[in-house]
Amino acid sequence: MADFTSETVTRQIRRWIVPAAEPWGAAAAEIGKAWAVAERAYREAHGLDREQPLHDDALRFHVRDEAVVIEFQTDTPAP
Repeated sequence: MADFTSETVTRQIRRWIVPAAEPWGAAAAEIGKAWAVAERAYREAHGLDREQPLHDDALRFHVRDEAVVIEFQTDTPAP
């Protein structure tokens, strides 16, 4: 008899995409707005209150050709 288990996990990726076309790039105010909304969504997804600090790697920032992307992922065991 085999001695192992298995699981299936569903991953949800939430992204906020801020246009950053050259030569101007992205405005700091637009990055700030997207960051605030992403942080609020992260807190809701993980049941955290406003005062609880986030881990340094809670949100990830990626640079695409013409955008800055803020994202986080959540994993849920599949039924």
